[in-house]
Amino acid sequence: MTTPTLPPPVSAYVEATNSFNLDRLIAAFADDALVNDHRDEFVGKEQIRTWAAREIIGDHVTMKVVDARLHGDHVALKAEIDGDFDKKGLPSPLVLAFYFSLERNRIGQLVIVHNKAGQSAT
Repeated sequence: MTTPTLPPPVSAYVEATNSFNLDRLIAAFADDALVNDHRDEFVGKEQIRTWAAREIIGDHVTMKVVDARLHGDHVALKAEIDGDFDKKGLPSPLVLAFYFSLERNRIGQLVIVHNKAGQSAT
């Protein structure tokens, strides 16, 4: 499998996550961006910063991209996720799907999903 080169905002998100760099992660988002994680919505950089500080940076989440598909201004990627969060009841490895919509070279929307076994983000 060959993973395509990720658009700069998506690559910045992955790199910022893996280096625990909150400011760089937030810089990848549009001012009015929306994140949906665990069926909770966070709108705008202030809410996204609070979410990311707690759920991404605070839990030392790391991402290993295992697959990605690009379609216009949309990116669907799958990544193995690790970190300092409660893993009780979660599969190992934990693979989440990240659905990015891009606008003006920033992330306009990010939806993070734990798909059922046998379903694919790509």
